[in-house]
Amino acid sequence: MRVGPGVVAAVAAETDEGEDVLMAEYLLFATERYALPILQPLADALQAAGHGVHAWFEDGAANARLAEPVRMIGLREAVALRPRAVFSAANWAPAFLSGPKVQIFHGFNVEKRDDARGHFRVRGLFDLYCTQGPATTAPFRDLAARHPHFAVVETGWPKLDPLFRDDHGAAAALRAPAAGRQVVLFASTFTERLSAAPHLFEAIAAEVAHGDRYWLLTLHPKCSQALFERYRGLVGANAAFVETEQLIAAQRAADVLVADTTSVVSEFVVQHKPVITLRNRAPKPHMLDFDNPQRLPEMLTQAFAPTQRLRAAIMAYADAIHPYRDGRSSERVLTATEELIAGKLGKLRGKPIAGRLRALQIRQKLGYWRP
Repeated sequence: MRVGPGVVAAVAAETDEGEDVLMAEYLLFATERYALPILQPLADALQAAGHGVHAWFEDGAANARLAEPVRMIGLREAVALRPRAVFSAANWAPAFLSGPKVQIFHGFNVEKRDDARGHFRVRGLFDLYCTQGPATTAPFRDLAARHPHFAVVETGWPKLDPLFRDDHGAAAALRAPAAGRQVVLFASTFTERLSAAPHLFEAIAAEVAHGDRYWLLTLHPKCSQALFERYRGLVGANAAFVETEQLIAAQRAADVLVADTTSVVSEFVVQHKPVITLRNRAPKPHMLDFDNPQRLPEMLTQAFAPTQRLRAAIMAYADAIHPYRDGRSSERVLTATEELIAGKLGKLRGKPIAGRLRALQIRQKLGYWRP
């Protein structure tokens, strides 16, 4: 099933059983800080529809917060809440919570791992997968046909909603110090064998010192503190450091991205902008991939004067991974969730044994054994 860009049903409608969901309570779940910009647009959509929104964060996200009036709660409060649905931007969600568990993903499929271990791994924990575009919808539908304990609906990705909505000047503020210069964003994955950050530092430092372009620099939250210190040391008249929570605004502000195998590459391309990648694990026609850091100036020249062939490849890839440019993916996620609850997505089978074992492992991890 696919919820089209122009079809956003009223989530506040009554269900088939006549239950009014205008004031329903929903739970957002995350285990890493990078989930915050994924969940915030969804929280905004829930609040706009009149719902109560709560967030429970674990592990690397334990001390993070979403903007008020989202209410931050803990494990036992989450259980007592009995949410209508749980939206997860992590690889897992506790099965002992009430409501369907909805997977909204923490990134695009950037082929860091093989499919069985990566983006298309089915863990037996979710009832609904809200896919980002045709490139991921088809594989998950195939998986659902073989393992019919979950439904699949193509909705687009909540994280990208702000790319296509008014951001109240956040992107303009990041771009303002460029004073008319071209703007380059650098982003890197934390995976050591794939990260460009250690290898490109000297080349980027030289570009920043030259000053003909303005740089926005960011790193994955899991990168080493030493790398953070090196890149923050470049901040000045020609560069700024951007925190994770500012990443979407930075993508709007930049003209070109320099990266590696980070999923930011796919996010940036959705805007139909050029990307330069150092040693991408699976280079594609929409990327300007290179392997020698000394070639960075040459690659920047190519990116700022893209060929028609490159432009066409960028647009084709963007349409495959995320064709939605209306900023309403969060609303489509809510619509799909209500359709699941109303039984409109078909009857799901019980979770597989592997999923039940993982659910027990999660209980052990969290120290929660009450029914």
